[in-house]
Amino acid sequence: MDQDFNNAEKFVEQVKEYVNLRIAQLKLSFAEKTSKVMSVMIAVVMSALILFLFLLLICIAGAIVIGQWLESFWLGFVIVGGVVLIVGVIFWLFRDQLIRKPIMNALIKTMFDKEDEKD
Repeated sequence: MDQDFNNAEKFVEQVKEYVNLRIAQLKLSFAEKTSKVMSVMIAVVMSALILFLFLLLICIAGAIVIGQWLESFWLGFVIVGGVVLIVGVIFWLFRDQLIRKPIMNALIKTMFDKEDEKD
């Protein structure tokens, strides 16, 4: 009877240890996936900011060039502003295909990467 009780205690201890190890593994897995997602998001935001700055400077330069060519700076800025508005409307109309779906797919791919699964 004592041996059965000792075996049961050992079994309970092993189950507790297994559960604790599994919880620790899940915490580490969650932390890893969260850090991957955050790194992807930070990279996307930084890239978007750099691209925005580049496009802003290109638009200003283009407006100045067009303004000099037409001998009216304000007209150059109006033309470039109109082009930017048209491009913005096109991006707005196709935002799901151009922005939302690629970002969601990248995040899902990062979160559920097949290389990380070793079970």
